Amino acid sequence: MTETEQATNQPVFNIEKIYVKDISLEIPHAPHIFLERENPQIEVQLNTQATAIEGGIYEVTITNTVTAKIGEKVMFLIEAKQAGIFRLNNLPNEDMEPVLAVMCPNILFPYLREVVSDVAVRAGFAPVLLSPVNFDVLYQQHKQEQAAAATTTH
Repeated sequence: MTETEQATNQPVFNIEKIYVKDISLEIPHAPHIFLERENPQIEVQLNTQATAIEGGIYEVTITNTVTAKIGEKVMFLIEAKQAGIFRLNNLPNEDMEPVLAVMCPNILFPYLREVVSDVAVRAGFAPVLLSPVNFDVLYQQHKQEQAAAATTTH
């Protein structure tokens, strides 16, 4: 094998682009909600998705929904989708899923965190600081759930 052939077979991981794919803010009870003095209950939902685009190029998206409520009344709702385009070549098949499910979301999460906090502040509320997420643990839980589902259906 020549040096050029060895170089072309090297694993490749490149970040092509990081961007906000979608963002929305709802303040259904404005302006009255701004007169509330109670601290809201914050609920956070997080999902990740990886999609193959073409030969070694993938889009990874983290969707985050933050709902702030006072009692049953929604103070605000922020939904943000932070995405990235990643180039992955010459990775062993067994490494592809962990890279797309753990490594890429770890890269995107700080951007998502900043976007959510910025939107809350621009809407007139205190910043929402998303707690760090261990995507490796989420990935392992997902694999265990898949294995359990497979054994119950067979």
